Amino acid sequence: QVQLAESGGGSVQAGGSLRLSCAASIFTYNLCSMGWFRQAPGKEREGVAALDCDGVINYADSVKGRFTISRDKGKNTLYLQMNSLKPEDTAMYYCAADPRHLGRYIHLPIPYDYWGQGTQVTVSS
Repeated sequence: QVQLAESGGGSVQAGGSLRLSCAASIFTYNLCSMGWFRQAPGKEREGVAALDCDGVINYADSVKGRFTISRDKGKNTLYLQMNSLKPEDTAMYYCAADPRHLGRYIHLPIPYDYWGQGTQVTVSS
């Protein structure tokens, strides 16, 4: 069983930055697809950014140019650097991982087998 633990959430003002981390209990090279998802109250969980073992990276249109996803295989950790944060970025952020190559489905939450507990990000105006 793979365990994922997110950290780095918090409260910031609009325009600020946060860096989320997701520590995996196994080597991340065994997790081909990894991604960040978020869910705001009353809304469905949506993809924010994801990457796979072929180097494919996918970003939601709403975060392109502001967020950067990266993976440190040596530390078994996935990151999400979030800059120029907006109030609409407020949500619970979840890390997800799957050993399969999810390809064109990498941005969808349904295929992922493993999930973290989430970390709250709150952006005030």
